[in-house]
Amino acid sequence: MDLYEHQARELFEEHGIVVPRAEVTDSPRQAREIARRLGGRVVVKAQVRTGGRGKAGGVGLAADPAAAELTARRILGMDIKGHTVGTVMLAQPVDIEEEFYVSYVLDRAAGCFLAIASAEGGMDIEEVAATRPEAVARVPVDPAEGVTSATAARIAEAAGLPPQTVDVLVRLWEVLVREDALLVEVNPLARTRDGRITALDGKVTLDDNATFRQARWGTEHSTHHDPLEAAAAAKGIDYVKLDGEVGIIGNGAGLVMSTLDVVAGRGARPANFLDIGGGASAQVMADGLSVVLSDPSVKSVLVNVFGGITACDAVADGIVRALDTVRLTKPLVVRLDGNNAARGRAVLDAYAHPLVEQATTMDGAAERAARLATTP
Repeated sequence: MDLYEHQARELFEEHGIVVPRAEVTDSPRQAREIARRLGGRVVVKAQVRTGGRGKAGGVGLAADPAAAELTARRILGMDIKGHTVGTVMLAQPVDIEEEFYVSYVLDRAAGCFLAIASAEGGMDIEEVAATRPEAVARVPVDPAEGVTSATAARIAEAAGLPPQTVDVLVRLWEVLVREDALLVEVNPLARTRDGRITALDGKVTLDDNATFRQARWGTEHSTHHDPLEAAAAAKGIDYVKLDGEVGIIGNGAGLVMSTLDVVAGRGARPANFLDIGGGASAQVMADGLSVVLSDPSVKSVLVNVFGGITACDAVADGIVRALDTVRLTKPLVVRLDGNNAARGRAVLDAYAHPLVEQATTMDGAAERAARLATTP
């Protein structure tokens, strides 16, 4: 559950972290009035659940209320990494002396949280991390111990942050724990010329498993960074977007992961993870195929199903139903095995779509899908 920046700032303020005064609107005319209330000169920021807003033109400094209206009008409706800007936040600017980066994130592999901090925050933090990793401190945090003042002091010292940030680091940990967060990030955390430590931006990802405890945000805030992931989630489909060209559909997480590995071993990159589940209906198969085919990076699709609870003829029927409503312009390789596999293959043979072909083994299907995706 990703929160908008203004919602993250709301949490920060509730936990005693200083943030500039700000208001949110979806109206350019109201932006003018808000700027007037905030003193005239404001920062106008697109409210979308993705990074890179500044580089995309989604952040602007307005010198007066009239400029705030014009800037809001320009930003509203923008497309930023597939996210349409529906609201903007107008915030009072601050006189910045230094910018820092701080975050807590769940490290699943290590079974702990990780504090990540740097004395060089701002828009180029990704470049800093890539080119000078020594400038970014990574400090494991034991969930049972948490972040005490002593722990926060160690994090600040490791990152080269001033002592004034220790209190903020403790309060950010409180945000993470009390709000069921998996990620809490401030970039930049600024020291102003009058010596205050202020959170100028915020990103918070809450644990979807704790949605019942976070009802204040509403279900509309449960979303995904990628629009296709959001569309799949709306259909109840377990889908993760990847950077590849072979669309993958399978039943069961283990089989899908194995399929991803086999495709990668054939010289192609999987475009997604999609598990239709052990008891998926024909409708789920149709919905899943529709999502995968909506990805413009997909050059071929591999459906790999072992029939157990999900009978192969039901899967084949779902493929046919999907192709009756979605125009197939990319080759589709299908491997069916297990319960009612022969009936499923017969359904696809009878349908006789020119872009649908079948394979009898997972290796053969992966080889064919990879070749179709990578051959000009």
